[in-house]
Amino acid sequence: MKRTRTAALTAVAAVAALSPALGQAAATAADGKGNLPQDPVGSGKAWSGDQKHKVEGQVRFHPGVQYRTVTRPGPESAPEWERQVGDPDTLAWLPSYEFSWTVSDVLVSKGLSTKNGKHALALHAVLRDGRHGVVGEVDKKLSGQPATGSQKIPGNQRVACDTGEYTVEWTLERPGYAKIDGTLRWDSSCEQYRRAFAAERAGK
Repeated sequence: MKRTRTAALTAVAAVAALSPALGQAAATAADGKGNLPQDPVGSGKAWSGDQKHKVEGQVRFHPGVQYRTVTRPGPESAPEWERQVGDPDTLAWLPSYEFSWTVSDVLVSKGLSTKNGKHALALHAVLRDGRHGVVGEVDKKLSGQPATGSQKIPGNQRVACDTGEYTVEWTLERPGYAKIDGTLRWDSSCEQYRRAFAAERAGK
């Protein structure tokens, strides 16, 4: 009996988006400079003006490739073994932003630093296209956060494949104390997935 022919379509991050039924390929992590990595990372640290309060942070941009799958028949010797393969015509990006932080304070009386208590943080990122236009933006104010933590924020903005190079401008702030910021570069090419889908269709 042949397997049921279906095309997977799933809602992601509370919006209608194409679901990666074949999985998500591993991306290269880097500092966002030079080689336009698919999954760029930026980091930094800053002290307050009195050098008593510190914030360290990292921001990772997750492109989040999305696509439909279609059913392909099995080999001639076993045509019933149908398989799901990616449809390159449905490729798109659905970015998200992951912020990680560490907050510390100097204990003057002991000459030591501590990473305790609850803290307020402000997370912000803007995705810009090659013409510097705003394609997506996230802005989140947090309170009562642990000294070390992280949060992933969905961009909720679909980006078409092969639409050029983008930049991510980000800030991670401990309001009233210190702020770190940076710029990441990202290439929206989907060529690596098209090659993978072609190999899958060929049964490789």
